[in-house]
Amino acid sequence: MPHARTVRIRVRGKRQITLPRDLGVREGDELEARIYRDRVELVPVVTIPREQAWFWTKEWQAKEREADEARAAGDYTEYGDVESLIAALKK
Repeated sequence: MPHARTVRIRVRGKRQITLPRDLGVREGDELEARIYRDRVELVPVVTIPREQAWFWTKEWQAKEREADEARAAGDYTEYGDVESLIAALKK
């Protein structure tokens, strides 16, 4: 586990804080506040819209990896137009 870096941050009016620029946190990013008895940790999070959650399931990600591997191995066919693709699917 890497050694934690410590920075001092002052809480300003309306309980606002400013994070150092080099942390890589940008305006609009979401942080999860993990509150312990003696400390607060801010952890970056990514929120996935509910209608896109299926894509991030273990099963779907396994299919994505399989497709990436097939593509890298050249195991795919390209079609010049939709009609050719549909004809191939009907065979």
